Amino acid sequence: MEQIKYRTLEVQGLNIAYREAGNPENPTIVLLHGYPSSSHQYRKVLAQLSDAYHLVAPDYPGFGNSDFPSPDDYEYTFDNIAATMDTFLQLKGLDSFAIMMQDYGAPVGFRIATAHPEKITAIITQNGNAYEEGIGEIWKGIKDLWANRNDSTEKALLPAFTLEGLRWDYTHGTRNPENVNPDSWHLDYLRMNRPHAHKVNLDLWYDYQNNLKLYPKWQKYLRDNQPPLLVVWGKNDEYFPESGAEAFKKDVKNIDYNIYDTGHFALEEDGNKIIPKIRTFMEGVVNK
Repeated sequence: MEQIKYRTLEVQGLNIAYREAGNPENPTIVLLHGYPSSSHQYRKVLAQLSDAYHLVAPDYPGFGNSDFPSPDDYEYTFDNIAATMDTFLQLKGLDSFAIMMQDYGAPVGFRIATAHPEKITAIITQNGNAYEEGIGEIWKGIKDLWANRNDSTEKALLPAFTLEGLRWDYTHGTRNPENVNPDSWHLDYLRMNRPHAHKVNLDLWYDYQNNLKLYPKWQKYLRDNQPPLLVVWGKNDEYFPESGAEAFKKDVKNIDYNIYDTGHFALEEDGNKIIPKIRTFMEGVVNK
């Protein structure tokens, strides 16, 4: 396998960190991470697929090893993060790529895909939602924030930022929590305790309501463009249950549909099942 490189690229005055592996002459897969993670969540994909694919996994501003500007200096919305990632991809010279998206990776990735449908060769969604059917019951506290953002609705969400709350994100719904590397939530906890981190993440949760408003646009993109779609979904995800995966079938004809008995971060427990699926799926995309 190819050596993973840990790089940075200046994008509009921000240093965007990213992991890159594989020969750039090979087909590219852009790996878009979720909350509360970073490109670290794709370490298995980078290690196992770099022999055949060019893999690029950026960290969003405020996440991972990218710069963390103050919310006074950078607007933490999904529109803005997607714009930063879009510019990052342009500066990298990537004009043809598949997107793998998980959690926050979906609103970032679908904004890029709808802006540049000609660039997208395929979509891989691992619990990356685009349907109201995919919004789980656990969103109640965030919906309360949407309805009335105040000290009370913000404080109700703060337990999610504790070490135990972050551990839950990774281990809930897994068959065996021992299958999940605890480094993941410990890294996230360190980042969550930086200045402004709670505000930034609350800002993004508040802004998430604007993603739901774009779901019809994203669904139309899927219907009109019919990108090859691989679904690899942890069915026990409280944020985005299996009904979100099922909904893609309404709009996409060429769908490779796979459900796993695990949680939100399906790669943690079932990476050795999912990554061969990605390889086979991408071979079909490349050779069609």
